[in-house]
Amino acid sequence: MLMRAAVLTGFHEPMEIRDVEIDDPGPGEVRVRIRASGVCGSDLKAIDGKSPVVAAPPFILGHESAGVVESVGAGVTTVRPDDHVIIAMSGPCGHCRHCGSGRFHLCSGPLRLPTIMGGPPRITLDGRETRRFIGIGSFAEYAVVTEAMCVKIAKDAPFDAMCLLACGVITGVGAVLNVAEVPPGASVLVVGCGGVGLNVIQGAVLAGATTIIAADVAEQKLKLAERFGATHLLTAGDLPRQVGALVRGGVDYAFDATGVPGVLARAFAATQPGGTTVMVGSPPQGHPMELDTGLLFSSRRLMGTQGGDAAPHRDLPMLAAQYLRGRLDLDGLITERLPLDRINEAVAHVRQGTVARTVITF
Repeated sequence: MLMRAAVLTGFHEPMEIRDVEIDDPGPGEVRVRIRASGVCGSDLKAIDGKSPVVAAPPFILGHESAGVVESVGAGVTTVRPDDHVIIAMSGPCGHCRHCGSGRFHLCSGPLRLPTIMGGPPRITLDGRETRRFIGIGSFAEYAVVTEAMCVKIAKDAPFDAMCLLACGVITGVGAVLNVAEVPPGASVLVVGCGGVGLNVIQGAVLAGATTIIAADVAEQKLKLAERFGATHLLTAGDLPRQVGALVRGGVDYAFDATGVPGVLARAFAATQPGGTTVMVGSPPQGHPMELDTGLLFSSRRLMGTQGGDAAPHRDLPMLAAQYLRGRLDLDGLITERLPLDRINEAVAHVRQGTVARTVITF
């Protein structure tokens, strides 16, 4: 089947809109007609050759997506043609030791790693096999994914909002609810108020945190943070000192959405004894971080997360329901909607930091 896709043909190069061939779904697979796909910082890392899961172009990027089931392969029972779905970033096998203990985000099933590395070759460009980012590749008119990656949603839920749940929203909200398990009344610091950081703030609101401090170097992002529930705003400066002036002794929970090791260390230092810090942003590979070990001695905890430690079929419907009930603001995250032909313009806007989320709509 012929379709249009944005193809990364070389690192540091603009994507090219090309006609490519996509296979029919095989056993246990689903072909989804993409209706909306968010542009994420992880896509930019892939363009720059800094993603650990993109070996070499040609590649089709995009992974934060939602659409309509077009056809299914043999043995598929949970979705059918015309169902509306979010494509989750992972499809846990349900049988490995991690899935058995409820840690679906750590699935070690035989299909998960190959999927992360691009999945089986389902797309060809000029007769050459072309991989898809984490087995999705949603900067295209269609995607072929495993059945376990398809999460059904209501047909009245807008695709441009629903696609955001797949990555930015579940990563941020999940860091609060699944990883840190923030209780009502807690004090929270969120460093970095881009697409993921804003959703950490939303997660803190859902958890019932009463003090939510947002820190960023960009005034525009701090204005958004206030809209999404931040109670205090901080710009560049001595983060532990500034936080200590607002919450005596430091916050209960800190979240670093920047992925910068030095920022993570300062967020950690801004917590009180017994406090918890979660690294939410994706750090550069192989970069060490220096910590004052005396802070660890005071029973502070430093944690990481992968996609908000999500269980897709549990968490994504819950978040969709929160949106439909007016308790989760997804529309406010969307700064602009652009067609596929303007994908490189969308990437430029994300690099400039002038958008919360750009959504490619089909």
